[in-house]
Order: sequence, then structure tokens, then C-alpha cells
Amino acid sequence: LLIAGTGNKSGKTTLACMIIERFRETGISAIKITPHFHETTPGLLLLSEEPGYSVYLETEAGTDKDTSRMLRAGASKVFFAKVRDHDLVAAFRAIMKHIPEGMAVVCESPALRYYIEPGAFFIMNSDSAHNTKDISRLQVFPHVMLHLDDLARIDSVPVRFENGHWIS
Repeated sequence: LLIAGTGNKSGKTTLACMIIERFRETGISAIKITPHFHETTPGLLLLSEEPGYSVYLETEAGTDKDTSRMLRAGASKVFFAKVRDHDLVAAFRAIMKHIPEGMAVVCESPALRYYIEPGAFFIMNSDSAHNTKDISRLQVFPHVMLHLDDLARIDSVPVRFENGHWIS
């Protein structure tokens, strides 16, 4: 399951956490991919590093980081990747080596949608999104569009996980 958004604070991680909480009994894994190479924070265990990317396992659930929030929501494992655009697929493959086939996966990465066909693709929108991104190219793909305000009004997201596949 892949989540994109119109910018920072659009609800991507909030949606990811809702999905993780709902499917925690499946042993769901979470992935957060960013093109920003900022300083690595405590709690991230380096798993793999190449010139164009670094992949980490989140080990700290007690912070306000998005990856920590995913752990608290019930993800069995949370991966974080700092990736240059042209190394996105290689980084994703490096992460998937650590996730058993057929396991539920929720991933925050708009750009990954250009390379994979997820079982479900969500686009989050918010009027107060910071660093607003043009997602018009992503909207040509089949998707479910949700607004940040919608998340407060719904009990569950319109998705199922059956036989190792997401179905929206």
C-alpha cells in the first residue's frame, strides 16, 4: 500500500498509522522514504548504504518522528530510507529484502508510484499542507483521494488485506 500527499502535514503518516493500527495483527511493516539527506536521528539502525541511499531500521518508538509513530501504531518493523531520486528502486529493493513475501506493507513515498503498482494507492490532501507539491502526474494513476479532515470522521480506511495483497 502506497501513500502520497500534497506536501508536509497533509496526513500521510496519520493515514499510515490508522492503517497500521487496523492491520497490526497481520505483522504489518512500514516504510518511510524521503529524498532529504538530513542528519540521522537516534534510534535508526543502519541496514544498508550505497552512494545514492541509506536504509535504516527504526528502533525507537518514544519520539515524535514519523517512523516512531508507525512503531507505536503497531508496525512489526519500520524502515526509513534517505534516497536520491535515481536510486529509489534500488533502495526499495534493499528494504524489501528484509520483509517476508506476502507481508502487509504500508509505504510513504510519492515518487515510488512511478515504478511500482501497489495494491492500493492513497493520496492525502490538506489545505494547510506545508511545502505544497504538484501531484497532478500522480493523479493519473488509480487512487483513493482523502483529505486530512476526512481522517477525523472515518472509523477505517477503504482497504482490505487478503491473501498477501492490498485491495482498495
